[in-house]
Amino acid sequence: MKAKQVSIFGLFVVLLGLMPITKVIADDLLPPQQAIQIASIQLQEKLQDKSFTKDFTKITAFVNEAIYPHTDFDRIAALVLGKLWRTATIDERERFKHEFQTLLVRTYSRAFVEFKDWSIRYLPLEMESGATKVIVKTEVLQPGIQPIGVNYRMLLSNGEWKAYDIMIEGVSLVTNYRTTFTNEVQSKGSLNAVIEGLAKRNAEALVVKPKANS
Repeated sequence: MKAKQVSIFGLFVVLLGLMPITKVIADDLLPPQQAIQIASIQLQEKLQDKSFTKDFTKITAFVNEAIYPHTDFDRIAALVLGKLWRTATIDERERFKHEFQTLLVRTYSRAFVEFKDWSIRYLPLEMESGATKVIVKTEVLQPGIQPIGVNYRMLLSNGEWKAYDIMIEGVSLVTNYRTTFTNEVQSKGSLNAVIEGLAKRNAEALVVKPKANS
C-alpha cells in the first residue's frame, strides 16, 4: 500500500475506528481502547443517514466534534513540527495547530463516506497499573486482503486517553508529516509561508460548490 493511501485510509478509518464493535468485545476493552470505540459508535450511527453523508459541510463539522475529545491535536502539532515548533512564534504555533487540525478533519471527512466495508480487531493490550502512555494495537480487516497492522500511541491527559500518533504497518503519522512540512519550509523559505499555503488549501477544499443546475 502506498504511503499516501496508507495516510488517507489510516488517518480516518483507523484513528476513529469506523466500524462497529460488538457489545461482548466492547466489555473487554480497556480505557485506551474504549476512547477509540466511542468515536466509532458515533460515526457508525451517522453512516446510516444517507442524506447526512451527502453534505460535506455537516460531515466535516460532525467529524471534528467526534474526534476532538479523543485526539491530542496540540501534542500532534508540536511533534509534527519538531525543531520548527521550538523556534516558531506563539502566533505561528496557534495558526499551524488550527490549519493542521483542519487538514486532518477534512481528510477524515472525505474518507467518511468512502470506506464502509472495513472492520477493526483489537489486539491484547499490555498495560501496567498506573500507566499514562500505552500503545493500542489493532488490525484493520477487509475480505480478500491481508490485515493491516495499526498501532496508536495514546496518552492519559487530565483523566482522558487521547491519541497522539498512529503507526500503520510501522509507518508513523507524525514522522511522515514532519518530513513533509520540514521539506516545505526549506522550499518555501519559512514556516509562515507554509502555514499560509496550508490555510489557502484548506479554505479552497472547504468551499461548498454550487450544483450545476442551481
